[in-house]
Amino acid sequence: MKINLNHLNVFMAAAEKLNITEAAKALFISQPAVSKTIKQLEDALQVRLFVRDRQKGIILTDVGREVLVLARQMQSIENRIFQVASRESQLLSGTIKIGSFPAASSLLLPEAIARFRAKYPHVQIELHEGVSDQIKEWVTDRTVEIGLVASPFTEFEHYSLVQDHMVAIIPDDHELHDTAVVDLGRYQHDMIYCKGGHEAAMNSILQQHHLNLESNLTVQTAETLIHMVRRRLGIGLVFDFTLSSVSHGLTVKPVTPVITREIGVIAISFDEISPASMEFVRMMADDETSRFGK
Repeated sequence: MKINLNHLNVFMAAAEKLNITEAAKALFISQPAVSKTIKQLEDALQVRLFVRDRQKGIILTDVGREVLVLARQMQSIENRIFQVASRESQLLSGTIKIGSFPAASSLLLPEAIARFRAKYPHVQIELHEGVSDQIKEWVTDRTVEIGLVASPFTEFEHYSLVQDHMVAIIPDDHELHDTAVVDLGRYQHDMIYCKGGHEAAMNSILQQHHLNLESNLTVQTAETLIHMVRRRLGIGLVFDFTLSSVSHGLTVKPVTPVITREIGVIAISFDEISPASMEFVRMMADDETSRFGK
């Protein structure tokens, strides 16, 4: 028996939901039809793709996880085929799957999406939000085609969009209000650090500058950091890009040593992503070049 795309689509829905009933609802087919299709695919491959569990429903086997990555690649290739054909007739279509962390979603995506939709109304955009490390995993396993993440970009191809730097935030009447620059070495034990889901990258950066914040109060969101600083629990330490995605009314100070990072768009290979995704990347890069005059 040959594998067809319908078998793989049903398999991917079941793998994402890990529940036959939910997969059937998402596909608008019956539960027995989902079970039958998965059984046919398992018979064709002569492997078990799922383990049935009374409490958890279904669980992917090791080989099931490998097949899922390949199935997503095949789905992406199918999408690219239609987009190439549509592009030839000047009618770009298909779906773009993007991973992004919340600050990037707020600051970088709205304008790009609005411009893109105006030019390519037949392209669907599917947004998955998470933290940088999570988004890198989504790009690797093809859950998304492209991801907006903070550096380092490691093994991924990337386009840099924004140069970012770390700042300190304090209340207006704080003792450091008249200080031009906050010395992190001097005040490192008073810092409240906003990791924002970029722990590995940020820990590496801080180690380069011989700063150790392991014993400090750390938070995951800029909103929480702002509340902590307002309650005078410490000096807030956060990247300017993240801070600019929320309103706060606090005093912002530069820090020394200067700590920087990049915000960029990544892919396994830009040569392999769909024409629609590549056009979106170009449009987003043009937006940021215009905004920052690069």
